[in-house]
Amino acid sequence: MATFTALFDACVLYPAPLRDLLMRVAMTDLFRARWTDEIHGVRSSQAATRSLASSSPERRRVPRRTRTTTTPGGRVEAERVWQAPLTRPATHHHVPFAPLRLLLLAVAGWVQREQAAAIDYLKEENQVLREQLGGRRQRLTDTQRRRLAAKGVVLGRNLLAQVATLVTPDTILRWHRRLIAAKWTHQGKRTGRPGLMKAIRALIVGMAETNPSWGYCRIQGELKKLGHSMARSTIAKTLKQHGVPPSPERPTTWSAFLRAHANAIAATDFFSAEVWTTRGLVTHYVLFVIDHATRAVTIAGITTNTDGPFMAQVARNLTDPVDGFLRTKRHLILDRDTKFTEQFRRILDDAGVAPVTIALQAPNMNAIAERFVGSIKRECLDRLVLLGEGHLRRAVDEYIQHYNAERPHQGIGNEPIVGPPRIGGGEVNVTERVGGLLRHYERAA
Repeated sequence: MATFTALFDACVLYPAPLRDLLMRVAMTDLFRARWTDEIHGVRSSQAATRSLASSSPERRRVPRRTRTTTTPGGRVEAERVWQAPLTRPATHHHVPFAPLRLLLLAVAGWVQREQAAAIDYLKEENQVLREQLGGRRQRLTDTQRRRLAAKGVVLGRNLLAQVATLVTPDTILRWHRRLIAAKWTHQGKRTGRPGLMKAIRALIVGMAETNPSWGYCRIQGELKKLGHSMARSTIAKTLKQHGVPPSPERPTTWSAFLRAHANAIAATDFFSAEVWTTRGLVTHYVLFVIDHATRAVTIAGITTNTDGPFMAQVARNLTDPVDGFLRTKRHLILDRDTKFTEQFRRILDDAGVAPVTIALQAPNMNAIAERFVGSIKRECLDRLVLLGEGHLRRAVDEYIQHYNAERPHQGIGNEPIVGPPRIGGGEVNVTERVGGLLRHYERAA
């Protein structure tokens, strides 16, 4: 509330910063600002001073006394006599305006202008970003809603209506009310028996899914071996909550089916490599066979001519009863490539290995073999300029040794084919192959 009045001369020669400062100080309500009607007008200044003095509450007339008179007709009349009080002027009219206060007001006005400019820019930037979104609705997380609600409730509805562009003020206030309700919402104490641990529940579900023939009693027995004693009804309730049907109605999954038959299945395929020779670039074909169960790979042959005699000899080598790679297998997955001749298929049938031909243009049906082709090319052959067939054979042999003994495989739990390595406490040793393209790390014993 203004405590005094300041009278300014109506001079137009004030510098613009000074005029702005005077106007902003007057808007702070620290004093009442008045301007004269004329420039350098003494009379105007005196008149303005008298006008301000007469409008002051301290200068109002108060009744001093009542005077009575008698008219010739004998009627008595009363008249009030008014007089300005002879009171001492209020002390606040003589309060000096400190220069430090003026400086603080000037700094506050400058900061206010800077903040207003920053707010205007942010509002315009927000509007530009919303135009870029094309009117799509924004999906906010609970954390983002809490942040907006905590900041927006301080502004109030009227100010939010001016600055809020992402959501409406009612939405922000509704989020704030939910935030308060969540603060004072307490969950009641749980009654009854405590529930199962998440690890035990996951163990029960895993046993049921990976063993379709196991009933509730069999799962109960396996859990008892692990130190978990629970009732048959608890196991049945847990499986029902996870949507796992009882044993007779539980289907066999494809993953379980393939794992059960993986030891009897192998896959084969060709991949090509371009080799520089004295005749220029020559295409070489590499035939490999991969075991579905262990992911072990063997190279059946490398040639530039996949004719009948070559393929027949490969089939005899793979089905050899002593050391043939397919001696324990019953199915061999292969594609419809014409390189797999009829003689090749007949030798496999005679050895008890049934060729399984995949559909036309369906490499995913032989996914494990295709994955090996991508691995050997990406990790080794695509990084080499092969100079002669001998160079190709050495590179392939080095990669097969690395693949079968050192490299971890995602299909078997991200472990090497030979099993998990023995972890010692010594230093880390690095084994390099193919000039450092392939590396294997292990700790010294």
